[in-house]
Amino acid sequence: MSKSHKASAPTRAIEALEAASVPYTVHEYVHSARARSFGEEAASQIGGDPTRMFKTLMVVCDGEEYVVGVVPVDHHLSLKAIARAAGHKNAEMADPHVAQRRTGYVVGGISPLGQTTAHRTFLDETALDHDTIMVSGGKRGLSVELSPLDLADITDADTADLRAQD
Repeated sequence: MSKSHKASAPTRAIEALEAASVPYTVHEYVHSARARSFGEEAASQIGGDPTRMFKTLMVVCDGEEYVVGVVPVDHHLSLKAIARAAGHKNAEMADPHVAQRRTGYVVGGISPLGQTTAHRTFLDETALDHDTIMVSGGKRGLSVELSPLDLADITDADTADLRAQD
């Protein structure tokens, strides 16, 4: 896989990929302000398989540690599963403003790569079922495709079953 093209202005996520010399492909699309689900919008606009499109969510565990969960866009994050993976009893979704401040990205464009504050990251184990997955490239309308093993390596992510049983 090679870089198809660089995004118009490199994001910290793309800079992190470049610094790690990891192969990736950029996928850009026009974001609609009416989109209800950023991940599903990306899958629809790019024409990607939703099981290969992953969203990045921030939670706070036991009211003290902020961690990042990366799960397929067609699933919800299990708060119990991510708390357990992080060695905590409870987790709740982080306030969007706090997530934006801690990651340096806007909601809908939060990437697991290049965050302004490092957080422990947990990648849903289904990512390993694919040669490549897509995650946010650091802004709405920008996704990057890369190996899940490279993503786990760059972010020092642990893998676990993080999907809620809907």
